[in-house]
Amino acid sequence: MTKTQTTIDSQLLDQLLKNYQQPDDLIGSGGILEQLTKALIERVLQGELTHHLGYDKHSPEGHNSGNSRNGSSPKTLTGKNGQIQIAVPRDRNAEFEPQFIPKHQTRFDGFDEKIISMYSRGMTTREIQAHLEEIYSVEVSPALISTLTDEVLDEVKQWQSRPLSPLYPIVWLDGLRVTVRQDGRVYQRTTYVALAVNMEGRKEVLGLWSSDNEGAKFWLSVITELKTRGVQDILIACVDGLKGFPEAIRSVFPRTLVQLCIVDLVRHSLSMVSTKDRKAVAADLKLIYSAATLEEAERQLHLFGQKWDSKYQMISRSWRAGWGEIIPMFGFAEEIRRVIYTTNAIESLNFSLRKIIRNRGLFPNDEAVMKILYLAIRNAARKWTMPIRDWRRALHQFAIIFEERIPLLMG
Repeated sequence: MTKTQTTIDSQLLDQLLKNYQQPDDLIGSGGILEQLTKALIERVLQGELTHHLGYDKHSPEGHNSGNSRNGSSPKTLTGKNGQIQIAVPRDRNAEFEPQFIPKHQTRFDGFDEKIISMYSRGMTTREIQAHLEEIYSVEVSPALISTLTDEVLDEVKQWQSRPLSPLYPIVWLDGLRVTVRQDGRVYQRTTYVALAVNMEGRKEVLGLWSSDNEGAKFWLSVITELKTRGVQDILIACVDGLKGFPEAIRSVFPRTLVQLCIVDLVRHSLSMVSTKDRKAVAADLKLIYSAATLEEAERQLHLFGQKWDSKYQMISRSWRAGWGEIIPMFGFAEEIRRVIYTTNAIESLNFSLRKIIRNRGLFPNDEAVMKILYLAIRNAARKWTMPIRDWRRALHQFAIIFEERIPLLMG
């Protein structure tokens, strides 16, 4: 396939289907699809060997090179459509290590999945194209790569509308700035990620939303969607001061406690600080949000202002302005407070998502944003097999504080 060709030539299809009589001729054992898969895999492996040796087959450059081709070994692969026999090329020095089908790998889930995997890790279509051509000696057009990854959009729609649990103890909502080119102009959009901790203490992304006009109407649609998908109650919602969000969530879940997200507040504060002061400022901010009592937190905020206002007055001013949404957590035991302001719960996800956004730079449309962020979230979720730190003690405190709400929904 050339860089400009995105479909198989119709004459080639006619030739392949010349002797077609029944479905098994196409998808059965030894059928056309199996033969094409075998041919593609073996061509890729031969390309890898050429890359390893540094010269083409029968090339004069291979004379006295110290290594050469040495036949092949049979291998059986099991894929979605059954088993297939392939020939794995060898080199005389036994140094060749295939990457497309590594040694000891007996399953092959398709070339498309490899492209999607590279795409989900932030590689652009051009980078994927160059990688496949360099490593596998296979030319694939960027348009074809986009077509393959577009197949994920149906999965995104299903994921975005999937049923949710009735109760989430904590939900964080965070915004990611992305640059989109659409209708001939470039503009900034914010995509919001709702990350929750479920009753088992495991992280779960509830959905992705994007809008030009943030405000009460937008947030009401988000919260209403969560309720429609099965959420009956949220104990604590952590937000980053988004206008209209506290009112929207209380209109749907009136008993939810809205807490200003400490992680976002600290991040915003440190963005005003020079590199040489950042560590010291972060340590002094921690004295505020980790204080044992509200009185101690207020004292630490006062001391912070005395120490840093001469250089960074806006930090203490922003904390005082949002103090009404910061102080609710001081009514909780340390176990719950640690879960609320822990950076591990959301920062690891945000770091990977922001890295991918930076690598991309510019997105062609909103669908491209949703596609890449969903794939990145899917990759991250594979590691979310264990409860977050101190969850058992936090859940015990939740059961005491929200006694009338948790048993009803759990039992």
